[in-house]
Amino acid sequence: MVTGTATPELSRLVKVKALPAEPIVIEADAGERAALATRFGLPGIDTLSAKVSLEQRPGAIRATGRLHAAIRQTCAISGEDFPATIDEPVDLRFVEEGAPDPAHDEDGEIEIELKADDCDEIDYSGDAFDLGEAVAQTLGLAIDPYAEGPAADDIRRKAGIVAEGEQDGPLAAALAALKKD
Repeated sequence: MVTGTATPELSRLVKVKALPAEPIVIEADAGERAALATRFGLPGIDTLSAKVSLEQRPGAIRATGRLHAAIRQTCAISGEDFPATIDEPVDLRFVEEGAPDPAHDEDGEIEIELKADDCDEIDYSGDAFDLGEAVAQTLGLAIDPYAEGPAADDIRRKAGIVAEGEQDGPLAAALAALKKD
């Protein structure tokens, strides 16, 4: 979570003792999207929404759902902006700071049993946690920092850089013929 006194760009506080039964829908407004675009170094975020269900679990609150975003990125090769879509699962556990961790046994030893449904943990303090900031962090992790736009291959060819998987010469022709068989 964000530390310090700065307010997160996409803050949606959820009271721990009054978890809603229905999924929470988060829609970022234009100002929030612009602030998040600045935070993540993007030319823009056109849409950002998430639908998240909350479930009280022993020692934590489980948040599961889906994040959808239409963003504009800068191509790592050409430097041109291009549109990209993000469709990312949200799977988080909100754990109260200082609460006993069920992963520790009586002797203080850590017992870790990894399961397919393991998820990221986010600490919170007080009587609420910030689901909006968690959604923003999920978006930030889903952004490809080396994204390539539609003109990347043309730029490589013009620069004389061979794209991965493209080879010229007799060996490449022989290998291509073998693949066809």
